[in-house]
Amino acid sequence: MSKTNFEFLDALSQIARDKGISVDTLLDALANALVAAYKRRPDAAEEAVVTIDPDSGEIRVYGQELNEEGEVVREWDDTPDDFGRIAAQTAKQVILQRIREVERDMKYEEYAGREGDIVTGIVQQTDNRYTLLDLGKVEALLPQAEQVSYERYEHGARLKAYIVEVRKTTKGPQIVVSRTHPGLIKRLFELEVPEIGSGVVEIKAAAREPGHRTKIAVWSNDPNVDPVGACVGARGSRVRMVTNELRGERVDVVPFSDDPVELIQNALAPARVREVRLDEETGTATVIVSDFQLSLAIGKEGQNARLAARLTGWRIDIKSETQLAEEEAGGYGDQEWAEGEWIEDESGELVWKPAEGGEAMSAEEWSHQAVDTAEPAAAEPAAAEPAAAEVAAAEVAAAEVAQHDGSAEEPAEAGVAKEAEA
Repeated sequence: MSKTNFEFLDALSQIARDKGISVDTLLDALANALVAAYKRRPDAAEEAVVTIDPDSGEIRVYGQELNEEGEVVREWDDTPDDFGRIAAQTAKQVILQRIREVERDMKYEEYAGREGDIVTGIVQQTDNRYTLLDLGKVEALLPQAEQVSYERYEHGARLKAYIVEVRKTTKGPQIVVSRTHPGLIKRLFELEVPEIGSGVVEIKAAAREPGHRTKIAVWSNDPNVDPVGACVGARGSRVRMVTNELRGERVDVVPFSDDPVELIQNALAPARVREVRLDEETGTATVIVSDFQLSLAIGKEGQNARLAARLTGWRIDIKSETQLAEEEAGGYGDQEWAEGEWIEDESGELVWKPAEGGEAMSAEEWSHQAVDTAEPAAAEPAAAEPAAAEVAAAEVAAAEVAQHDGSAEEPAEAGVAKEAEA
C-alpha cells in the first residue's frame, strides 16, 4: 500500500466514524462517481466498473463488453495513467455529497413514523405565514393554520408542539407541527400524569376549541384509581401544568362512560342535567335542565354544548324545564302535517298545503285537526278559554267570506294569512 492510498483510506475511515457512515457506503458511492468520471474520457469503454480495494486503497477501472442479454463476455483493465488525480478530485466531491445525503436520511429516519408525538423546540423565526422551531438537528415548521390565533411566539422561547406530518425533501426532512391539534392535549397529559403513561388511565375522547376551552373524557382500568383525580392532581397541580403550557386555555376533565346518557351528563359539566332523551335514528340527545342551569349548560356562545357534542358524538339539544312544558302544552306543534303553507285553491279559498304532500285542508278543518290532536294536558287550559280556537276559525272564515264578496281590502287579507300561519 502506497503512502497516498494509506492516507486516503485513513481519512475515509475518520470521516465515516465522525459522521456515523460505514466505510463500505462511502467506497460504493466513490466507485459509482469514478465510473461517471471515466466515461467522460474520449477513449472510454461503453461499459465499465470501478473497484476500490478496502485494504490497499488501490483503484482499478475495468472496461466491459456485454452481449444482447446484458452478460459480460469480455473484461479488461482500462485504468488510465492519470486516474489517481481524477480519483482524488472526485473523491472529495462525492464524499461531501454522500455525507450530506446520509445525514439527511438519518434525520428523516429519526423523525419518520413519529407523527402524533410531541416535541419541544426553540422559536427561531416568526412571520405571518409560519414559525420555525429549532429541534436540535432539524427545524420544525409551525404553519399559521396550526397556530392558536392569540398566541405570540417570541424569539428564543421554548415551545411544545404536536407532530402532524414528516415529509422527505431534497433538503432534508420537513417536520410540520401544530399547536391546535387535540392530540397535543393528550400528549401533554401523558407527560404530566404517570398513570396515563403506564396505561392505567386512558383518555377516551377529547374535544378542543384552541385557545379557549378543552374537554377530555378519561377512563380508569383500575377500580382503585380515580381517573379524574389522577389527571387533575393534588390541588389541580397536574392539570395546571397543562393549562400553563397552553397559555391559559381552560381544560375540563370528565369521567368517561359506556352509557351515552351518563356520558352526555358528564360532558355537560359543570351544568347539572335533569334528564336525557335519546333518539337513536337521528343521533340526537334532548337534554333537560333546570331553568337556572340553562345558560350554564349551553355555555358562552354555545361553547359548552358544542364541546359536549364533539366529545360524545351526539347532536345535543338543550331545553329548560319551562321550555319543555311549553312545547308539550302545544300538543300539535311537532306534528309532521303542521309543516306547510297557506295557498289559494282554484275557487280562491285559503287552504293549508302540507309540505310533505297530501290533500289540502280548509282553515276550519285545520283548526279542528289541531284541537283534536292536542294532548289532554293542553286541553285543560283550552276549557277555561273555549273561544280561543273557535275565534281563530271564525276569523279565518270571516276572511274567506270577505274575500269572496270583495269587501275585504288587501291589508286585511295579509292579516288573515299571517293569523293563519301563526
